[in-house]
Amino acid sequence: MPMDASEIERRIKAALPDANIEIRDLAGDGDHYAATVVSEQFRGKSRVQQHQLVYAALKGDMGGALHALALQTSAPE
Repeated sequence: MPMDASEIERRIKAALPDANIEIRDLAGDGDHYAATVVSEQFRGKSRVQQHQLVYAALKGDMGGALHALALQTSAPE
């Protein structure tokens, strides 16, 4: 069963409470999303480390309930 955008946002918010999150359904199928996540917790971390924090929040559902997630991450300006 696909994961909906509100569940993706809920999980990311649980791990990164200060995050500003924007989720877009890329294909209209509930399986392919793009997310922009801005969090102070990303400051000083590499892009890979930032993405790992987001993937950890999704608790292993990448490739399963969530087929594809294109990420853009950054610390606030």
